[in-house]
Amino acid sequence: MGFIWDLIQQGQISNQNNRTGSLEQRVQRLENELYETRVLLNKLMVKLEERFGEDIDGNCRIGY
Repeated sequence: MGFIWDLIQQGQISNQNNRTGSLEQRVQRLENELYETRVLLNKLMVKLEERFGEDIDGNCRIGY
């Protein structure tokens, strides 16, 4: 039974290592997510300004 438990633990450790990757990979993934979030937020702001007809973000324009 101990052997099976060791195999299970080793598999979990291996899966965790695959998910985390190197520091550079994790930073790149976070930078990509941040970029996508900014793009989405910008699109949302434009839609809100167009919908309500107000300058929400303070750029002196409504929409684009």
